[in-house]
Amino acid sequence: MSLEITSMRDSDDMLKSSPSLLDEAGLSNQWARVRARLQAEVGEVEYRTWLKQVALAGVNGEEVTVILPTRFLRDWVNKEYGELITSLWQEENRAIKRVDIRTQPSRGTAPNLAEPAPVSAKLAPTPARADVVAPLDQRYTFETFVVGKPNEFAYACARRVAEAPATAGFNPLFLYGGVGLGKTHLMHAIAWELSTGTRNGACVSVAYMSAEKFMYRFINALRSQSTLEFKNELRSVDVLMIDDLQFLIGKDNTQEEFFHTFNALVDAGKQIVISADKSPSDLSGLEDRLRTRLGCGMVADLHATTFELRISILEAKAQRAGVEVPAKVLEFLARKITSNVRELEGALNRLVAHANLFDRQLTLETAHEVLHDVLKAFDRKVSIQEIQKRVAEHYNIRVTEMSSARRARNIARPRQVAMFLAKQLTSKSLPDIGRHFGDRDHTTVMHAVSRVTELIGQDAAFGEDVDLLRRMLES
Repeated sequence: MSLEITSMRDSDDMLKSSPSLLDEAGLSNQWARVRARLQAEVGEVEYRTWLKQVALAGVNGEEVTVILPTRFLRDWVNKEYGELITSLWQEENRAIKRVDIRTQPSRGTAPNLAEPAPVSAKLAPTPARADVVAPLDQRYTFETFVVGKPNEFAYACARRVAEAPATAGFNPLFLYGGVGLGKTHLMHAIAWELSTGTRNGACVSVAYMSAEKFMYRFINALRSQSTLEFKNELRSVDVLMIDDLQFLIGKDNTQEEFFHTFNALVDAGKQIVISADKSPSDLSGLEDRLRTRLGCGMVADLHATTFELRISILEAKAQRAGVEVPAKVLEFLARKITSNVRELEGALNRLVAHANLFDRQLTLETAHEVLHDVLKAFDRKVSIQEIQKRVAEHYNIRVTEMSSARRARNIARPRQVAMFLAKQLTSKSLPDIGRHFGDRDHTTVMHAVSRVTELIGQDAAFGEDVDLLRRMLES
């Protein structure tokens, strides 16, 4: 490749000193060499991921303009590769002083930007179509999504849509689940995969936005009497992605417009991907016809995380950050912060940052100290009555036996376990705990806690039993 580039460069020596001497073919030749050198500089994988879709738009005096299909790609390429692209251009043509990186200006389906676009004298201002794509978070890719039992089906469906949009049975794809379980991560991963790839040799145009933004854009179109432009803009894309659809509940006019947009795209063989906090059938407040259409494709839910999945998420995050976190600390976080992956990752970020700033070891004591406010918010308020009920069910005795005077071992041992868990999981004092167990003395509670602690160390099966009860009560 280097020999071929050198011979091409020799033939263009007279054109390098002045862009005014360049015709369309000469500029295209220089751009081809810049692309070849760019690929050689960054490597095949990095080039294919970030730079393959950069296309030449034109030259105006000392400035070259190149374009990309999305604002996210534009911002990323400008930040990470802007100086390199400018340097390579200046080596090809000493008169070039600046490289302007913009978004694709076309209002229709995006062209195949893997090949250089036709050269023009100057790029027209970027139209409003750039607003169709919300900023994509580079962290939210399929590669960084940690898969486990609670989310593996949703993940598989998302990958299928990203690889083959508008496949029968997967259109629309409806992802639902609680806050912080990975819906937005999968939405960004799909959008990222589609917007940086091609389908049948052409780029896939993706419109990704929140339901709230869809509503605001529709209202603005009504006010400015540009509803036709709004409709055409959204209905010309290959994939429409709407996040947090529950926001449209009660917004009748916006629901009407979304319903017609939905139908137009599906009828045209275009893909729709939706996320919400509930399944279509549970989104009361949406029109029946819309809920029916939303449920006619693939519906996939993301369940609450398990302890094992939370551990995997923390391990993956620590590995990506290049930080070694003790297993005990990871287990502590995974047990304490159970409802929200964002909070879980945020707690790890905070702990690692504190350890780095103050040059401290990552220990359980450090975690307790640094995250005291977070842990307090996530501490589940377990009542002694709840503990008694759960332990009684586990050992197949009556709840009333917890307060009885019976001392038979099959009654006394579960009672001691319940006292132990009450001490571990509540803020009640020993006398308070004793009062809930038939007005027993605080020394009886102390003995129960000591005895259960001793048995946990001696009998692994018993220890697992107690740990299971604790996790069930904390979940």
